[in-house]
Amino acid sequence: MSAIDTRLQELGLALPEPAAPLYSYVPTVITGNTLYLSGQVSRKPDGSFHTGKVGAGHLSIEEGQDAARSCVMTGLSQIKASIGNLDKVVRVVKVVGFVNAAQGFTDMPKVINGASDLLVSIFGEKGKHARSAVGVAELPLNVAVEIEMIVEIAV
Repeated sequence: MSAIDTRLQELGLALPEPAAPLYSYVPTVITGNTLYLSGQVSRKPDGSFHTGKVGAGHLSIEEGQDAARSCVMTGLSQIKASIGNLDKVVRVVKVVGFVNAAQGFTDMPKVINGASDLLVSIFGEKGKHARSAVGVAELPLNVAVEIEMIVEIAV
């Protein structure tokens, strides 16, 4: 078992099965030692989606953070499927988080902290990253959060 698999187990986490893309794209692209992860939408353990807008009487910040964490877990499953072992992650370089925000909601960084904090819990210093947290009017399938990442990998 890899060190990251052991860490996930210690945290009580299990990666979901990597989902097939819903549209015309590939989950990951590797060029040199950089892996680009396509946007991962917020899925529940049963495969359904975390849906709705965050804020203003809709989803709470905490529910948005949970959705962001689910995007990370889905993304890590795609990364593992692509490179075979999460111990090959040298560093999480950048995270871009999109929040399906209710009108007037401006706490997108707090929502995306759910993803950022989880990456640091899993990878330690290697999980610290540059980040953007953006509020949008709509996301595909009305999901609450979408996360994409850029990751440095060992080749």
